[in-house]
Amino acid sequence: MSEMYAKEVPAYSTLMHLVYEVNEETLQANPELQNQLEETESLARISEERHGAIRVGTAAELAMLRRVFAIMGMYPVGYYDLSIAGVPVHATAFRPTSEASLKRNPFRVFTSLLRLDLITDEALRDEAAAILAKRQIFTDGAIQLTEKAERDGGLSHEDATTFISEVLETFRWHDQAKVSAALYRRLHDAHRLIADVVSFKGPHINHLTPRTLDIDLVQQRMPLHAISPKAVVEGPPTRKCPILLRQTSFKALEEAVSFQSEDGAWQIGSHTARFGEIEQRGIALTPKGRALYDTLLNNSREVMRPAADGSNATEYMKCLEEAFQTFPDSWDAIREQGLGYFSYSLTEKGKASVGFGGTSLEQWISEGLVRFDPIVYEDFLPVSAAGIFQSNLGDEASQVAVASANQVQFERDLGASVLDQFEHYAEIERASIEACKGVICAQQVAAE
Repeated sequence: MSEMYAKEVPAYSTLMHLVYEVNEETLQANPELQNQLEETESLARISEERHGAIRVGTAAELAMLRRVFAIMGMYPVGYYDLSIAGVPVHATAFRPTSEASLKRNPFRVFTSLLRLDLITDEALRDEAAAILAKRQIFTDGAIQLTEKAERDGGLSHEDATTFISEVLETFRWHDQAKVSAALYRRLHDAHRLIADVVSFKGPHINHLTPRTLDIDLVQQRMPLHAISPKAVVEGPPTRKCPILLRQTSFKALEEAVSFQSEDGAWQIGSHTARFGEIEQRGIALTPKGRALYDTLLNNSREVMRPAADGSNATEYMKCLEEAFQTFPDSWDAIREQGLGYFSYSLTEKGKASVGFGGTSLEQWISEGLVRFDPIVYEDFLPVSAAGIFQSNLGDEASQVAVASANQVQFERDLGASVLDQFEHYAEIERASIEACKGVICAQQVAAE
């Protein structure tokens, strides 16, 4: 997918090189960060693509994607209502869930389902539904191999290779629209994202996203590489201890597409949707931490919201930084106040100690026997995702929808429940504590 997207969007290759360059500089300047990444076996994951995004139009398409991703060990995590920011979709992220799987493959696909119910023009809504009902976004080979994998419990190496090739076609860009120029304009006027979902053969990948260790530096350097960045970095402000997710992107490309008229002739037009994105990930927050984050973000946006054209970017970032001054910015404080999730492990001293005393996790930490590291947030933020969309779609992108979450309907369309993020991170933390206790208890028994 990376190779295909880089060929389709050459600026993406430039972006990947820039991210790699910034990450190398950041690691050289911060040996402590490099040691921490090495200790947690996550250094190799830096600079890799961390997620892609697609938009589908029907429940059947979403449910089939769930089956396809399950074969790859990727499962739906979280429910995101983007209508809160005027984007007529709701979504989930298909990704690996176990620690071992994430270390092997950190990739995830943010998958949005169009909310036809949020199209206010009834006639246009019916036309869009009819168009979507006729299309098949998967090849026959992809469907057959999905069914085979489900039936046999997996695929042979040869079949798996073919399966990847067939599924990749779902994400390929097609420059011939499936609608007339007039209908495209009506869809576009309702919402640019509606036009993007409905007008084409399939849900082309609309962006891929590498992970950086310094998103502000990437943002600063993009213009030096002839890449035009969005005006502001989405998410929390710059911090010593990163939390959740920060994202930026280069602006969506205007690409030539063809529309077919009633007489069969093709006419050239344009479509804007695909872009390159960069992310910087921080610690996963507990419900208490997330509530504080949401409160502070809302407080800053009550004072000022970022304009899509960047006209108030400097003022907005200053407002955001002021709002977040009350969020602790040290790992000790974040842990002590129960704001973030941490993974616990024995230090070299802890591994070497035999029969050390004490039964308290806090005592083991204070004695240098157990260390704690932030658990990386592997998911998304709906307001930030919507901000990325809007910066690429234009100010008028927020004109259609109002907050209208419907997780029950989404899961019905998906054909499965989504994994609760908080429960998932809490279980990772709990398991790490239990692993430490298990070793310590065994050492104490052996010493007796």
